[in-house]
Amino acid sequence: MGFALASFAGTDNIAPRAKITASTEAGSACAAKNIADGVIGVDGKGEWVCEADTAYWGYIRLPWVQLEWDSAQWVNKVVLFDRATLAHNVKGLKMVFSDGSVEWVNQLPSDGTGLAVAFKERKTKWIKFEVFDGTGGQLGFSEIEVYPSAEHAKDFVSTVDPYIETNRGRYFFFITGSLPFGMATSAPLTRNKNQFGGGYNYNENEILGFEQIHSWMMSGIEIMPATTAQNPAGGQQAWKSQFRHDDEIVQPGYHRVMLQQNKIWVEQTATERVNFYRFRYTKNTDARVIINLGGMVSNCTMVDAKVNKINDYEIEGSFGTIKRLWGGPTDVRVFFVIRFNKPFSSLNAWQGSKAVQNAIQQAAGDSLTLGAEYNMAAGEQLQMKIAVSYTTTDNARKNLDEECNHWSFDEVRNNARNTWNDCLGKIVVKGGSVAQRVKFYTDLWHALLGRQKINDISGDYPDRTEAKPGGRKGNFTDAVFKIKTLPKDASGKPKFNMYNSDALWLTQWNLNILWSLAWPEVLDDFSASMIEYANNGYLLPRGPCGGGYSYIMTSNPAANLIAGTYMKGLLKKVDPDHAFEVVKRNQLPGGMLGSKEDIEFYTSKGWWPDNVGITIEAAFQDWGTAQMASRLGKKDDVAFFKKRSASWVNCFDADSKFLFPKNKDGQFMHKDPLSGNGWIEANAWQATWGVSHDIAKLVTKMGGADSFCNRLNYAFEQSRAKDFVYGYGSGYVSYANQPGCSNAHVFSYAGKPWLTQYWVRRVKEQAFGGVTPDLGYGGHDEDQGQMGGVSALMSIGLFDIMGGEAEKPVYEITSPVFDEVSITLNQNYYKGKQFVIKCFNNSETNCYIQSATLNGADLKKFWFSHDAFANGGQLNLWLGAKPNKKWGTTGLPPACSQQ
Repeated sequence: MGFALASFAGTDNIAPRAKITASTEAGSACAAKNIADGVIGVDGKGEWVCEADTAYWGYIRLPWVQLEWDSAQWVNKVVLFDRATLAHNVKGLKMVFSDGSVEWVNQLPSDGTGLAVAFKERKTKWIKFEVFDGTGGQLGFSEIEVYPSAEHAKDFVSTVDPYIETNRGRYFFFITGSLPFGMATSAPLTRNKNQFGGGYNYNENEILGFEQIHSWMMSGIEIMPATTAQNPAGGQQAWKSQFRHDDEIVQPGYHRVMLQQNKIWVEQTATERVNFYRFRYTKNTDARVIINLGGMVSNCTMVDAKVNKINDYEIEGSFGTIKRLWGGPTDVRVFFVIRFNKPFSSLNAWQGSKAVQNAIQQAAGDSLTLGAEYNMAAGEQLQMKIAVSYTTTDNARKNLDEECNHWSFDEVRNNARNTWNDCLGKIVVKGGSVAQRVKFYTDLWHALLGRQKINDISGDYPDRTEAKPGGRKGNFTDAVFKIKTLPKDASGKPKFNMYNSDALWLTQWNLNILWSLAWPEVLDDFSASMIEYANNGYLLPRGPCGGGYSYIMTSNPAANLIAGTYMKGLLKKVDPDHAFEVVKRNQLPGGMLGSKEDIEFYTSKGWWPDNVGITIEAAFQDWGTAQMASRLGKKDDVAFFKKRSASWVNCFDADSKFLFPKNKDGQFMHKDPLSGNGWIEANAWQATWGVSHDIAKLVTKMGGADSFCNRLNYAFEQSRAKDFVYGYGSGYVSYANQPGCSNAHVFSYAGKPWLTQYWVRRVKEQAFGGVTPDLGYGGHDEDQGQMGGVSALMSIGLFDIMGGEAEKPVYEITSPVFDEVSITLNQNYYKGKQFVIKCFNNSETNCYIQSATLNGADLKKFWFSHDAFANGGQLNLWLGAKPNKKWGTTGLPPACSQQ
């Protein structure tokens, strides 16, 4: 019935909504209502204290306090905070619920540290907390928090669980202080590395600092609220602090955590370009807020910091970022303005291990750390705002003043919550398990979280697309820094945004599809951004970094993004003819597709030398370019790119019926289908099926539908025990990485859609069904939402192996895990208001589609058109435990018959 996870991050404390009564109160300052006032762990403030009654022979009055709501609540977790004093402490209590059930609690921490008590979900109108053991006489609580179960989360934000797979994630995987695609991206750092559990790792129990930038090969501005006892010259190991998940609140747009070393509460939220912090010091403290502007943070290194003190409330400055892991501009400068709501008593600086000066006005250096110092009384709050820019400090200040010109932390937090709820709520699901709903909205959070804006509110943005003479060295570029401004609309606002982004490699099988359903404006924005990069530097980016190119991964994946956006009628922010010319030139010599020599070889010979993975990628991008050319009436371009899109056949081995890499002499480099040699993070078993644009021809070359499906089915059977997850280039089917993310869907194109329905459900459950800090996204390659995108699409039963690039785009149908899926359509892009999918007889075993209707008419194909989706309507699916091998077996999408 219930879904109780001690690690679940999302729901909100409902104690403040309760009527609170107690056995006794030791005066008005110790009233029972204080246990829900939000003042936690401050000795003598915000506490409930009973009337003391003790005897010399050991008697202690054992008090109680009760929370009662107007109506019954479904709850599964309580967090208890004893009084902060060490003289009077509750040691044990029992929680009595209105249904008569009881939970016993022992060894409550004696210093006001929170203790989370998780239990099986139950419905209760009241909870009575009866103390049965304690020391001292003045027993009570600093705070009691009560949390609803995930099944009864009140909104989308509280259904998201950011903890999922953080033990295996990347630095930019977990960002609680951010809006969708926001420039400001704050989160605690618990493990200072980039991948495989870098950034915020659930397994760690120490916070090293709070980082303000979590982006593709970008990081920096580390802060830590501390005291003067912590030496800033000692680095993270000197100022780090233990923390506990028990009293942590983690949500999209908000994070609360207690730094145990100095008993400091830290809360964070954000606007688009401003991180906002609220610190509560629970003890009288000589406080120091450490601001670190030097050293390595996860994926790059901060150097050459420059800081100016503006007044006793504000500092401004900048620093360079270098030593990126995967390429990009060799140095990207970050500008910032930091503002406090109270004047600091002094501002000190350290250069490495050496104190530079006291009461600084200016400071500079490679290993610069600042300390803003305050005398804080117990319970006093300090607020801090950090605005960032990639252009100038003046623009950072404009970002701050225009987005956050007040000190209401709660207003900013509520706005962040509303923004996330609005975005996540574009797709509403009903039915399924609680875990499936939690995972689904966490998937959407991932898909809307990654890939950050880099333009200021004014529209200014950094341009580093031009290399200095001799400045290109592999994936790194010594770039010329320019400041440019985005084109404006009639109201004077930027027409689109510029983005920092991990590779768009193979997003045609995840984000391109998902964004087009409920957030078409994102596809339009990203396409315009990629074209703007090409306007500046000729090339379409693979993964733009700091306004320049990172050259991460291979080929020209932005072509898929732009072509799909145009073919669905969503390209509104740039001229389509110009967009096509940009895509075209990047598929030709001199473009992003590859080196001039390799492109010329590919064009003349028909395969990519020494790499069949790039051959497949280039062919698919050529096909999408041909579709775009056809729509625009460019016949010569259609002929050229369509011919080249068939190049993959040159790498097909008729004997083994797999694709293999060929060298320049036309000889296969090997014929081992489990070898990753000559592939990109894949092998023949995983990626032969990736010729999505020409799948009908692949079926024929493999000997027909039965041979094709038997072989692919074998691959899935071999991978089942491994949960369809392997490392790069190993195994038969891997949903831990992009090249295999369309595999389960291609059965439909060989006339056996029931196998697609079956394997999509299995992959969704095994590879993407986890809701723990260990599992959820295949284990190692959640590239800023791509695996989340695949998981979400599997959940709602829609896909498109052609990535929306067909002349008449379609959506393939599988069986959703939910009973109902409602997608709100953006009417700036679509005629309809809503598209709804309803499932009947849905269950874990009933995964096979028996029949379907679209807007009341029988639907016997496994697909429907994007035009039908855009007009709004309702798809009904009837499910069963056995496959209906007659449904969906006739009528391939139009694109397949064009090959």
